[in-house]
Formats: sequence, C-alpha cells, structure tokens
Amino acid sequence: MTSGDEATRQRREAAMQELQEANDSHIKQEGISKGRRGLIIVNTGNGKGKTTAALGLMMRAHGRGLKTRLFQFLKHENAKFGEHRTLDALGLPYEGLGDGFTWRSRNLENSAEMAAHGWELARAAIEAGEYDLIVLDEFTYPLKYGWVSWPEVEATLKARSPLMHVVITGRGALPELIELADTVSEIQPVKHAYSAGIGAQIGVEY
Repeated sequence: MTSGDEATRQRREAAMQELQEANDSHIKQEGISKGRRGLIIVNTGNGKGKTTAALGLMMRAHGRGLKTRLFQFLKHENAKFGEHRTLDALGLPYEGLGDGFTWRSRNLENSAEMAAHGWELARAAIEAGEYDLIVLDEFTYPLKYGWVSWPEVEATLKARSPLMHVVITGRGALPELIELADTVSEIQPVKHAYSAGIGAQIGVEY
C-alpha cells in the first residue's frame, strides 16, 4: 500500500466515525414551517460564483414550474454572454440595465441614472407580483453607492407577495440587507486562475 493509499484509508476511517457520531446525535429541529414561503436570498463576498449561483437557482425554479425574471444591474442591454443564450433558449425574461463594468465607467452620473431606472423596472415587477422568483444581479452596488435608496428597497421587499423569492447578488452587501435577508451566502476567494495569469474563459466567466 502506498503512502497515498494509507492517507486515504485514515481519512475514510476518521470521516466514517464522524458521520456515525453525527447520525447518532441528530435531532430534528422543531418549529420548521411547511409549504411555500418567499425568501430573500443574498449572495455576496469577493469570490467568484455569486451570479452563477443565482442563475443556477433560476434554472432550478424554472424546472419546478416557477416563473422567473432576471435584472442585471451591470451588464448592458445588448450583452449576449452564455447565460443570456441559455435564457433565450428557455424563453426566460431578463434585462441588462447597466453600462458594463461600473468601475470602468467614463460617466458615473449616467451609471447612477441607469441604476435608478433599472430599480424602477425591478420594483414594478416586484410590486406586480407576477413572478415567483426575481434575481437582482449585482444590485449590491447601486445600494452601496447610494444610487438607489435603501429604505425604498426595504419597503418594496417587505411589501412583496409572501410567496415571491428575491435573490440579490454582488460584493459588499449592506448590513441592513444582510439583516433583512433570510439566507445569506458569503463567497470568498481561495484561488482564482486570473491570479496565475489565466484570462477569462468562454463558458466559465462569460
């Protein structure tokens, strides 16, 4: 047996013991509600995968017959990345509301105006209550920059249909948003290919 095989054997033994102890001590949590309830879900942090996770959630919801819609606050209206091609194929609605990468914008006032306009469109969709799941992609930035009023967003989210899920992605989520949300995932980088000089890959980054 090689040292590598020995390491695998030890890892397996330790894991099996840990899993058995977890099974033996498991107690089903009481007070868990049953049935549908709309959630506010936030994907934040500096790592890769926040939008990807939200898009995966859209696919899952669509597979269950839920009606979904995507608002992207950085990507422009003519963007045709991989996700847009898939959404087109599935017939799922989406809007590009930004001017590309905000941190490269040559007209930040225009970026702010576009974000405010985008929020008006998203707010109307939330208030109409016609969708089961709405994704506000990269929406943390308009909130963080003060381009959109947090009290207004908070009021809209609280007044939405009790069955509607809203997913918000982006770095630097406001503490107030994190407090309001039902589920928050903070994605942090461990390694990224870009740091090793590997550029963005078709079908992975766009």
